[in-house]
Amino acid sequence: MSERLQAGDTAPAFTLSDADGNQVSLADHLGRKVIVYFYPAALTPGCTTQACDFTDNLEVFAGAGYDVLGISPDKPEKLGKFRETENLKVTLLADPDHAVLEAYGAYGEKQNYGRTYVGVIRSTVIVDEQGKVERALYNVKATGHVAKLLRDLKIATS
Repeated sequence: MSERLQAGDTAPAFTLSDADGNQVSLADHLGRKVIVYFYPAALTPGCTTQACDFTDNLEVFAGAGYDVLGISPDKPEKLGKFRETENLKVTLLADPDHAVLEAYGAYGEKQNYGRTYVGVIRSTVIVDEQGKVERALYNVKATGHVAKLLRDLKIATS
């Protein structure tokens, strides 16, 4: 069971493949704030809603100084299909061995419809310009999460 991150923790470093097989590191984003969100599976209804919401608000986040990275256990090929099918602009990263998911506390025991199993815990971690955790949100909802983030971070959308 992985430990959940707290505000003030150093965000675990990572380098993962994106949908095109390029390596993307958290360190590439030093000096900017980064919204790292973890989702269970590409091409599923909730994850599609969430990815589309981030894509629709990507320019708003960028204008406020935030980069957005989505991480799932999917392989890069599936992420590429997800991006093409849904016209996604958000950077999607593959973590098939769950190393980053576990390091961020986004993989572990969860309950759904009364059964307990181990899987991806839908989570969002906001990392500041110095690589420290500013906020760590666990068990977030796919629908409405991006709107709530915009409100909580006091980012104007108009």
